[in-house]
Amino acid sequence: MEITRKGFLKGIAGAAMATGLFGRVPAGLAEARETSTATPKQVRIVNLEVFPFNMEAKQVIRIALGTMSAENVLVRLSTADGLVGWGESSPYSPVTGDTQATNVAMAKKLAEIVRGKDPFDIGRIIAEMDAATTGEPAIKAAVEMAIWDLCGKLAGRPVCSLLGNYRDSFETDITVYLDRPETMAEKAQAIVDSGVKTVKVKVGETPEADIERLRTVRDKVGKDITLRIDANQAWTPNQAVRALKGLDKYDIQLCEQPVAYWDWDGLKFVHNNSAIPIMADESVHNPHDAIEAVRREAVDMINIKLMKSGGILQAVHIAQIAEAANMKCMLGCMNETRVGLTAAAHVVLSQRNVLYADLDTFTEHKVDPVIGGMQVKDGIVRLTGKPGLGLDIDPAWLKTLRAA
Repeated sequence: MEITRKGFLKGIAGAAMATGLFGRVPAGLAEARETSTATPKQVRIVNLEVFPFNMEAKQVIRIALGTMSAENVLVRLSTADGLVGWGESSPYSPVTGDTQATNVAMAKKLAEIVRGKDPFDIGRIIAEMDAATTGEPAIKAAVEMAIWDLCGKLAGRPVCSLLGNYRDSFETDITVYLDRPETMAEKAQAIVDSGVKTVKVKVGETPEADIERLRTVRDKVGKDITLRIDANQAWTPNQAVRALKGLDKYDIQLCEQPVAYWDWDGLKFVHNNSAIPIMADESVHNPHDAIEAVRREAVDMINIKLMKSGGILQAVHIAQIAEAANMKCMLGCMNETRVGLTAAAHVVLSQRNVLYADLDTFTEHKVDPVIGGMQVKDGIVRLTGKPGLGLDIDPAWLKTLRAA
């Protein structure tokens, strides 16, 4: 029997009420708890530390919303027997509504919640963090990924294994940011020369200027390279339709967030009048937004980001909702180092309908402080297979930071 969108929404609403969809944790986590040999006292979280840091970029990162900088927060959780879990927040206030300063302030409240807790009680901890604040998604994501890191280490398994392994590797794009068309084309060619097969091009000025950008980039990189674009809410619905009709000849894989995040009617108008698939980004932060995207029939795909969703578990729930509605997903990023990006990579490896990835911001940083973690070669991402997130922090770099 073919299911309609309305039927899907009725079914998922009922399931959410009956089983508490948004509070459920993957079966792999329960299995890991059973196999862990640590005693209850050993696994208790005893300390949460936060280290604010700024990461210098190789170039100006300009998108339609403005320039982006890495003003992030590193999180370190410790258990009674000295086990350490790492996490990272990378807030971007135009999208997430929080900042490095507000993240650090909220971390004090979150520390009170996690101290004394068993990390395997992650569903309960997330519920308590959400009750403590309706905002601050980036720092909640950082604390949660550190808890997942602890759980994986306690179980001797990678986080993707706890979430449910689906694939062993995946492809990420590399982004070309807003600039003159010729400059963007040169940067795109440099990315292709490094072995990458998919390039994401930032747009979001006038349709005419953006069409010229893609014409120049396509002429430079040739027809065999996959191009996707991201307007970051910059166009009106009419501008978006005009731009996408002009861009269709350049074989664009998808367009992210062509209009304002709140304009669902505009998104649907663009979706209905574009041959290029439309992906929601800023319009979808959490599972409830994902249901709205399905209900509105306004987009073809969803871009999930840990910094928007507030963590790995909510990201998984978004992917599951999208899969039930036959929507493909991407895992994207703000301006994380390979700490946050590795956490996102674990989600990609575990979720069947996360077919695309945009986990590239570490390539823009002058320093990479991560040991281990996700490895990228020719645009293909693989993990080390080590327990937890599978990474550590360079001790010399960590000494340059001050705990807040």
